[in-house]
Amino acid sequence: MVLSGGTSPSISTETHERIVKAAAELGYTPNRFAQALRTSRTMTIACVVPDISNPFYPALMRGVQSVTDGENYDLIAFNTDGTPDRERHFLAWARQGRVDGVVGVFFTLRASDFRPLVESGVPVVRIESSKKQGGPIAIDDIYVDSRAAAEAVTNYLTSRGHTRIAMVAGRGGPQGTRVEGYKAALLAAGGTPHVVIVDEFSEAGGLGAAETVLASGYKPTAIFAANDLMAIGVMQALRERGIEIPGEIAVVGFDDISAAKLVTPPLTTVTQFQRDMGVKAAQILMHRLRGPRGEAGTAIEMPFGLIERNST
Repeated sequence: MVLSGGTSPSISTETHERIVKAAAELGYTPNRFAQALRTSRTMTIACVVPDISNPFYPALMRGVQSVTDGENYDLIAFNTDGTPDRERHFLAWARQGRVDGVVGVFFTLRASDFRPLVESGVPVVRIESSKKQGGPIAIDDIYVDSRAAAEAVTNYLTSRGHTRIAMVAGRGGPQGTRVEGYKAALLAAGGTPHVVIVDEFSEAGGLGAAETVLASGYKPTAIFAANDLMAIGVMQALRERGIEIPGEIAVVGFDDISAAKLVTPPLTTVTQFQRDMGVKAAQILMHRLRGPRGEAGTAIEMPFGLIERNST
């Protein structure tokens, strides 16, 4: 009972401490595989991300871990590259009884794809970039309204006198909702949208997209990048051409990664409070593991914030 992390009124504090001390002196640790055979629990949670090298995701994972640690669950990371094959591979892997629950960012899978996993007793909490409403399948969603955030960024730029605002984005993931928000706000302000979509949400992608914008004849006074890595690439392209930031072209990113405040000039961006998202997602997952697994799915909106720095 003690070594499995459980409690019982029949075990006194003194006895509990003696057992823990004896186990430490003997170098004994419980065999998780043997425990799993008896309890049908692996005591492991998977955190699924599309790009583990993207600085946005470590803070999210730290938030999840801050909760799982307190519940005696181990956390493992699973990188999918945001591709259909890798995401479906994860589903097949998880259905083999490898984990007790899942927190993840999925770009290509729909709610119905998770039904077999959820019905096998593995709860799933998704981190989403657009509005969700919940549904009959017991999948819980945590989301930030990326469209509303992109509208807020664009309105911020137009309020500062910018009407020629270009947007650069990578394919897949949150690209669609963020571009929609930008277009809606810019059209409402009387501007003409100019969007460049490239293959990667990366610095290289941002640099290439900025070069395309600059060669197009659009002549922007501001460039809105769909994430901070792309914004850093945009800033590199502008510096290479001797274009002053923000004097000639302002730059805004999205995500508030740690490097955003370190670049020159510091980057204006949108924060999604990703650690808080991870905490909330893990709390919901633990609630499912303790009980109501068959209830309908829920959807919880999380806040975003615009962080103004010197790039605008």
